[in-house]
Amino acid sequence: MDYKDYYQILGVDRKAGEADIKKAYRNLAKKYHPDKNPGDKSAEQKFKEINEAYEVLKDPTKRSRYDQVGSSYSQWQQNGATGNPNWEQWAGQSGQYRTRRVEVNDFNDTFGGFSDFFRAIFGGAAGASGMYTTRAPRQTPALQQSAPIDLMEAYHGTSRILQIGSRRIEVKIPAGAQTGTKVRVRGAGPAGASGQPSDIYLVIEVSPHPTYERRGNDLYMDVPIDLYSAVLGNQVSVTTPGGEVLLTIPAGTQPGQTFRLAGRGMPHLRSPQQHGDLFARVRVSIPRNLTEQQRKLFEQLGHSGKK
Repeated sequence: MDYKDYYQILGVDRKAGEADIKKAYRNLAKKYHPDKNPGDKSAEQKFKEINEAYEVLKDPTKRSRYDQVGSSYSQWQQNGATGNPNWEQWAGQSGQYRTRRVEVNDFNDTFGGFSDFFRAIFGGAAGASGMYTTRAPRQTPALQQSAPIDLMEAYHGTSRILQIGSRRIEVKIPAGAQTGTKVRVRGAGPAGASGQPSDIYLVIEVSPHPTYERRGNDLYMDVPIDLYSAVLGNQVSVTTPGGEVLLTIPAGTQPGQTFRLAGRGMPHLRSPQQHGDLFARVRVSIPRNLTEQQRKLFEQLGHSGKK
């Protein structure tokens, strides 16, 4: 079994931060996505490798574990690379797998699309439940299908209808889903060589929104205000995904100043009662057409400011 260099797959430095890793993943995922490369098996394989690398490097715990594996692999090479590295020692409990409890974006449920190296390193690692089960029989490979949704659907949760032959299956997509979230539909696909029906994974793709920019569970937006509100202070209505709120603009607010609206961002996927924050960036509108009286007032202000 070959060692997988996840840093090399994403083209990032081993000291790369979360933002650099996410940026590299998004760029590569767009380039090699199966929808953009229909019928291209090499692109499909590359897409799987990219997802596997990101699955590990985006999570600090998994990344730390993987870095330990890489250190041992380097030492094995320096010692002459005799025999084969014992990857199973990193599984913690060889031959065991965590009980599957979570259906959405579950770490173990996506094993069908990951490499033997990935399964050897993480397959036996205890999860939050701390439970184990014996190795399951070989399953029919899962199928994947992209599911585009918009940001408001991601905020409130939504559903999609799968047409499987004569069957129509409604699949619930939870609030807080983001691009890359996988929703598993057990046994919905055709049977494979084992005679067992395959699972289908809906891979969520959240389209950009014209108003909100999403960064994890936080949202960013621009809030236009007039010059007088910036100078004198005011209250302005801000439309958030959860409804209208009043934002207090203090006197002397500067263009580009950002205000945090706590709990007005996206719901957390695992804890939808919790929300990220919304950051409102002020954009000050400068009046183009002044009345004669307004012009005189500004001239007076200008003169007084020079004294």
